Amino acid sequence: MVGVLAAGALLAAGCADGGGSGDGRASRGPAKPRGKGGTASAAPAAPAPAPAPTIEADPGKQPKSPAEARELVREVIADPALFGGSVEQARPYESDPATWSVLGGDCVWAREPLPNDVLATLTRHFVLPAAKGKGPLRLSATVTVHPTVLDAAWEQAGMLEEAIGCSEQTLRQGEKLSKLVSTAYAWGEGGNAYAEDSLIELGECTTEGQGGPYPYQWQQATFGPVVVSVSACAGEGWDKRETMAAAQQPVPRMLLRAEKAIGRPVESKSGSSKGSS
Repeated sequence: MVGVLAAGALLAAGCADGGGSGDGRASRGPAKPRGKGGTASAAPAAPAPAPAPTIEADPGKQPKSPAEARELVREVIADPALFGGSVEQARPYESDPATWSVLGGDCVWAREPLPNDVLATLTRHFVLPAAKGKGPLRLSATVTVHPTVLDAAWEQAGMLEEAIGCSEQTLRQGEKLSKLVSTAYAWGEGGNAYAEDSLIELGECTTEGQGGPYPYQWQQATFGPVVVSVSACAGEGWDKRETMAAAQQPVPRMLLRAEKAIGRPVESKSGSSKGSS
């Protein structure tokens, strides 16, 4: 089973690159890329590569219909307990499963019917109430199931394109994101030892109710045709590292749920299974 604890290392690496939210970005429209004199000291040793993954998506277990995909989404998606601490359900708690959020050319998000390359998707919204001098932290978790692994890869590519094309985005009236930058980590890169492909988007969020700008984070990763993500929009008193720490657990934990549901041991070159003991 792929390790969970590497998530902290990944998030720390992302923090070094730049600047999460119950923001209703239910999913990313799978946009196609747009074209986005003394003794010398010894050099530091290169970090050891991450162990190869031992679980892969089993085509025979992957959902073939929207009904099967919706069942998998419910099995994988986070609840408040997956965040830990005092995180609660927000209102509204769940998005409309018949739609997902798509970023328009005007950098404004809108809900649209599911396209053909999405079998099912769902977003849940959470809040960590204000306490100890800090304002509320708004969180969201999303799971999307595509018909194929390639479709999931296109969604990942779309996320990277979004920050390049729209560094300032409007979630809805009175809620905006700004100074967005994104970073991608393949398996074994940047401390990523738990996902086939992991992305982090950092920036700032501003809302009419809470003010701002405050730290913002979106983390997204894949397992086969399943894309999972978590967002965090901080409130007054939060810094970037605190925001990342509060939101770091659900992504690897949701991936573990996906592995359990549709995974199989990776076959070695000799034909024997790895990680099956």
